[in-house]
Amino acid sequence: MEAWRIFATALFVAAGVTLVLLTMATVRERTHSGGQTAVAGAIGLAAMLIIGVLLATTLPAAVSWAIVIVAGVVVTTMVLTS
Repeated sequence: MEAWRIFATALFVAAGVTLVLLTMATVRERTHSGGQTAVAGAIGLAAMLIIGVLLATTLPAAVSWAIVIVAGVVVTTMVLTS
């Protein structure tokens, strides 16, 4: 496996975990429901894992890095606005 794939996947997973946690916090604040928070976390984690596997195996370099950059921008924006 190419080194850039490992690096891009690691960066995406770091951003993805942060996104999942921020999403769960937002859902918890808005709904005050532990069940809906767990569902949001499960959906976010599943989406992150699917995208991470695609980054590590099949997606071309340009698409992979675009996904990593978008995830980084979204995490930065969510952290700064919360």
